[in-house]
Amino acid sequence: MTTQNLLPEGFASLEPLVVAWALPTQNERQRRRITSTRSQLKSFYDSMLPQLPAILKKVDEFPLGQLPEKEARLMALALSLAEVAPHIELYGGDPKVPYAFDEARFVAEHGELAY
Repeated sequence: MTTQNLLPEGFASLEPLVVAWALPTQNERQRRRITSTRSQLKSFYDSMLPQLPAILKKVDEFPLGQLPEKEARLMALALSLAEVAPHIELYGGDPKVPYAFDEARFVAEHGELAY
């Protein structure tokens, strides 16, 4: 997969994030977050956050479950941001939840479903 033309027009700056972060399931997004470094989380967060209003406006043009392929990737990036944001904003960039049980002990009932 190349990193060109994977996202809708206007989101070319986010293309380099697609391979690592446009993950369709909650379990994949959580694994990616847990295995990332603080600097990787911060870089992703800093790249995505300014684009979030435009991303939400774009994906809102379509009914959920009927997103075209490029918009579905954009939605997956936004969901990865939702996974990462608390770790930047609340946990000082720690990829894991501090002072908590190992997250591997918790299994999301629908964690393998896309969106």
